[in-house]
Amino acid sequence: MNGVIRFLLNGLAVLLTAYLLPGVHVEHYGYALLVALVLAVVNALIKPILVVLTIPITFVTFGLFLLVINALMILLVDWLVGGFTVDGFWWALLFSLILSLFNSLFNDLTKQKNNR
Repeated sequence: MNGVIRFLLNGLAVLLTAYLLPGVHVEHYGYALLVALVLAVVNALIKPILVVLTIPITFVTFGLFLLVINALMILLVDWLVGGFTVDGFWWALLFSLILSLFNSLFNDLTKQKNNR
């Protein structure tokens, strides 16, 4: 049950982030859920390969190149999902940063407290 709630909140985070940024467009909540799902799959399958292949440049840039990889993952999802559009690389970068903030906030709000 917790996974379903987290998935729905990830879709809400995608929708809220797209609402805040004029360069990112999501047609409706169904597409936001699809973006959340495709982004999770892309981050699980493709992103680790890119991270390993770009270790030298990531090391030289003190890890900042990982932000570029995140933006590229967003652009890939833009290409894969029809009802989701990103107007360019910088919007994708800003989208990934704000989306991670929303997801972190929602994760903190739904985290169960350990009563000891």
